[in-house]
Amino acid sequence: MVTHDRNMTFEALGRAYENGSTSPEQVVREVHGRIEEGRARAQNAWLCVRDVDALVADARALEARRAAGERLPLFGLPFAVKDNIDVAGLPTTLACPALEYVPTESSPVVERLVRAGAIVVGKSNMDQLATGLVGVRSPYGVPVNPFDAKMIPGGSSSGSAVAVATGEVSFALATDTAGSGRVPAAFNNVVGLKPTRGALSTRGVAPACRSVDCVTVLALTVADACIVAEVAKGWDERDPFSRPDASEITFAPAAGAGPLRLGVPRELEFFGDAQAEATFRASIDRLVEIGCGITPIDLTPFRLAGELLYGGPWVAERLVAGGGLLAERPDALLPVIREILSEARAYDAVATFGGMARLAELRQATRRTWREIDALVVPTTPTIYSIAQVLSDPRSLNANLGIYTTFANLLDLAAVAVPAGFRADGLPAGITLVGPAGTDARIAALAAAHHRRLGGRLGATDFELPASDAPSPAARGETLPIAVVGAHLSGQPLNYQLTEAGATLAHATKTGPHYRLFLLPGTTPPKPGLVRSAQDGHAIDLEVWELGPAEFGRFVARVPPPLCIGSIELQDGSRVSGFLCESHAVATAKDISKWGGWRAYLKVHGEGDRG
Repeated sequence: MVTHDRNMTFEALGRAYENGSTSPEQVVREVHGRIEEGRARAQNAWLCVRDVDALVADARALEARRAAGERLPLFGLPFAVKDNIDVAGLPTTLACPALEYVPTESSPVVERLVRAGAIVVGKSNMDQLATGLVGVRSPYGVPVNPFDAKMIPGGSSSGSAVAVATGEVSFALATDTAGSGRVPAAFNNVVGLKPTRGALSTRGVAPACRSVDCVTVLALTVADACIVAEVAKGWDERDPFSRPDASEITFAPAAGAGPLRLGVPRELEFFGDAQAEATFRASIDRLVEIGCGITPIDLTPFRLAGELLYGGPWVAERLVAGGGLLAERPDALLPVIREILSEARAYDAVATFGGMARLAELRQATRRTWREIDALVVPTTPTIYSIAQVLSDPRSLNANLGIYTTFANLLDLAAVAVPAGFRADGLPAGITLVGPAGTDARIAALAAAHHRRLGGRLGATDFELPASDAPSPAARGETLPIAVVGAHLSGQPLNYQLTEAGATLAHATKTGPHYRLFLLPGTTPPKPGLVRSAQDGHAIDLEVWELGPAEFGRFVARVPPPLCIGSIELQDGSRVSGFLCESHAVATAKDISKWGGWRAYLKVHGEGDRG
């Protein structure tokens, strides 16, 4: 698979926009050219791509909006939309030509992203009716796995994952009912963020199992996926499954150590795949290195709950999307989809209520586990299969891939699938961090910390996520340092958050001479944002505080965007975790670097800027 020479991560693209080395118009022209190259090679990731003139018009309109002072947190970021999510004017097919329609209104999630400055490139391929985890169930061809064309790409969000992995877009919208956003993330070495159910509206999404469907985000990094989720979240009064507290759910865009009590299943199934098991065991070691304690747990009630999704009455809910076609034009469905929907007819009201009661019992059993752990880690998939293997045994191998994913939505859990490195055969593998509803920020923090500790290739591109060089908590003793530059400094309005957590001030110092400080608009209390700068940098005053590992994890999980926790270079050349800011948030912010620090700036400008 051909990769490309532009880094499509949010930070890299945002930096290129800021320094003038590129523009949204140049980027969308490049993206369109990349996609056309892939289509010429039968990459099969895309079903519908917008005309280049329409993309350029959007890019120019964005430039005008920014010039007028509009805040655009996703400025110029191109994205793909899975073809079961509505985009006004583009056909929605569910990978089934007989069901094609052209919506006049975009889904609320797409609308939010476009308002924030992102650019819809087109619609991506998928398993028909979003029914499958394999990525080979499309009449439009199998999206090519960028690491080995003989292997499955994972589904049902196959095209979305391939488009992100190959650097054709910065992120993609997907859906996840049984694992459709997490399984392809693992097979394409990208991040798959499955939010708490109902945090993102599912209006304008053609249903798979509507009561448990989720809109998910695929991206190259956890930080990028979380930024998208923050923009896309929110209560939708026209969506009966929207969560009333959707706006209160947060997603940590970058992270620290995360929770310490990490559950790992006592018994794990890899279907004889020793390479998959080895990569998972290495990931557990990595999580221990960043401060997690391991608690063995019984995964049985989780797996039994997951089996209800296809082995219980929830499969009948899939008839909502495909039942009419099954009755009137069954040949319009792929054979395996027709078979699944035909079996769904066997469930009646008695079976449905029985299934609901059984799920309630299993949910109660899992609650005991959550009293013992903060998060659960599982392999995203137990193994990977070739296209030939899946075509010869489409049902049972598909079921095997979902043993660690199908339970999440039925049990109302949040999850983040994150790369776990490469197997000995060169194929990527993944792990998934899982937590109770509303713990999205906590598990995202841990997923980001794991990804940074791993480092390595971003998707199938030639760009890398640098591995963290921070020493392990064990090497530092019983406390972890955190550098603060603004409202958490001694005497500042948020310093109490540190002192109440038992933190102690270690010392005051400065950053290395490579940073800039900005006054973030609209924050209460007022806060600065620290950004590393390749040119025109300054040394900025800061304080280093010490926190216990558990307190550190809880503290960083509360950090709101656009602030985040990352590695900061100090004056003496050492590095510690500390407060940084996403580059997009300072695009129009006031540069206060020349004052050398937050306190010095406040002294000059008085208490009015302090809040």
